[in-house]
Amino acid sequence: MLRARGWDQVQIGDEVIARKVQRVLGGEREGGGRSLGAVINDSLYHERLRLLRAPDDERSRSDSAFHARLRRELPRASPERQRQLVRELVEHYVQEITGHFDPRVYRFATTVLPYGLSGLMQGFSPAGLFHEIRGASRLDDYLLLEGEVKGLQGLVERGTVILAPTHSSNLDSLLIGYAIYRMGLPPFVYGAGLNLFTNPLTSFFMHNLGAYTVDRSKTDPLYRETLKEYATVTMEAGQHNLFFPGGTRSRSGEIEARVKLGLLGAGLAAYRNNLLRGKESKERVFVVPCTISYPLVLEGASLVRDFLQETGKSQYIVVEDEFSRVHRWVDFLRGLAELDLRVHVRIGRALDPFGDDVDAEGASHDPRGRPLDPRRYLLRDGRVIEDPARDAEYTRALGRRVIEAWRRDNVALPTSVLAFALLEVLRRDLAQPDLFRMLRSINADTGVAAERVEAEVETLVAELKALERAGAIQLSEGLQTTDGRDVVARGLRGLGIYHTTPIVERRGEQLVVLDADLLFFYRNRLEGYGLLGAPRLYPAGAPR
Repeated sequence: MLRARGWDQVQIGDEVIARKVQRVLGGEREGGGRSLGAVINDSLYHERLRLLRAPDDERSRSDSAFHARLRRELPRASPERQRQLVRELVEHYVQEITGHFDPRVYRFATTVLPYGLSGLMQGFSPAGLFHEIRGASRLDDYLLLEGEVKGLQGLVERGTVILAPTHSSNLDSLLIGYAIYRMGLPPFVYGAGLNLFTNPLTSFFMHNLGAYTVDRSKTDPLYRETLKEYATVTMEAGQHNLFFPGGTRSRSGEIEARVKLGLLGAGLAAYRNNLLRGKESKERVFVVPCTISYPLVLEGASLVRDFLQETGKSQYIVVEDEFSRVHRWVDFLRGLAELDLRVHVRIGRALDPFGDDVDAEGASHDPRGRPLDPRRYLLRDGRVIEDPARDAEYTRALGRRVIEAWRRDNVALPTSVLAFALLEVLRRDLAQPDLFRMLRSINADTGVAAERVEAEVETLVAELKALERAGAIQLSEGLQTTDGRDVVARGLRGLGIYHTTPIVERRGEQLVVLDADLLFFYRNRLEGYGLLGAPRLYPAGAPR
């Protein structure tokens, strides 16, 4: 029996292994699944392709040795040995995935992290750090918690919560982790990309604060099924989860328009399994969308060039990811502090695993606001059953609701408003329909009269205010003014710091773009709202 609200990772790992192996073996016995040899061969094939592209490091060498042994054994393996090899594969994946929670590290991290980040913001000033330790952390001033915070605080007492944020930066995990602590919530387990475990500093905290690894380079179906099972079992054990349904960071800068449904579907599976377990385990599962809105994005330059290279192929070259360089963290955090810029973390309205709204008491409601019992979705002839096709459709509906919530709770900021308005003026002036040619046409000699941009900004802010009144977007405090000159000045301050080259600068009465790619990146945060009658600058189906 799983221990509710426990952190017994050994027990959870054993449960995952037992379930996954049982399903693979059961599928072969019933004739509806692949043979054990086919399952093992498929895993070896996918892993071999991955390792051909993987870096030559200790982890890759260990994986190669493990798979080489399986390849040698498989041709001569008896049926019993094949069953053991399947178990070894699943155990190998579970050991890689499994996180570890250390309460001592959690107490240390939640005490020291805000002061450390605040210290970076103040340039490691000893006097400033002394002030931080004596008083409240300045990180609280720069991280704004908004939206349905009280609702989330109540739901963690009524069931198991999946917090589902947007994903713009590798700093998201650190900031959301601190936000969870600041809201007075218990620790969450969370799926973190393998790249976060390569930095020694972040790796220490990830390994000890409940993070489990998600290797997006792995295409083996057995790995992905094991990963989903791991998330499912943690939820059944009553452990709140945090993961990013969009998968990777948004390369284009746009709010995610697609989500990966595997881990989202784990919430439905956990709820169903709790119902099947009996009355004592009828614990609800709630999905809470969350948006993180940055005035600046730490890895903006590398993200947008990655996006443009993927979309435009050889026309662009990817630069090094800024997250890997600690001094860029320092520059980024100092920039936020110097200009008094704020990161908005907005908690959305909760949903159940079927995409229905959930009220503050944890009750589900249909689109007309009428209460409903979510168990009804899982019943057939009065019994709770597993129906993969039906459950997948429910999860797709949930995914659509999460995306709607992200767009509704997106916080428009002066940096994105200036970027959108300025690039729209340039698009009309250059009359160049091709995105890549347009971006190449913009250089340091390409100036736009500030007066024109200010007028365009005023029109844009008016449209945004109308959308806010309709509940379609949120506006930051910096956009409460209707003065285009003021908004442009705010945007210029943000776009003129942190990045190696200022994105836009004012020269007399002209605004000059010095980095068109980054202007495009920040502009995209407002893509998809139909603003200024502007067309999409890239296909909706492009890699984000």
